[in-house]
Amino acid sequence: MRLDKFLKVSRLIKRRTVAKDVSDQGRIWINGREAKASSAVKVGDELKIQYGHKIVTVRVEQLAETTRKEEAERMYTLLKEEERPREDRIDEA
Repeated sequence: MRLDKFLKVSRLIKRRTVAKDVSDQGRIWINGREAKASSAVKVGDELKIQYGHKIVTVRVEQLAETTRKEEAERMYTLLKEEERPREDRIDEA
């Protein structure tokens, strides 16, 4: 399954176009390698996603073409959630 579709269906990112933009900015990694929106995601892969000031690491547990809101969290396991180091942030003045 394409990365952008997985992120949307799992509701890690709400819209596929936003998932594409985030990956184009180099803010998503699959198993430690920078990923494009078209990258393939498989069960067992670790995704690292940078949202603003935090970085979330999840493991893909299942793939589905569609899912209901209540079932979306079953598609992944949250492994780690951390604040981005201050020196990596752009000044917000």
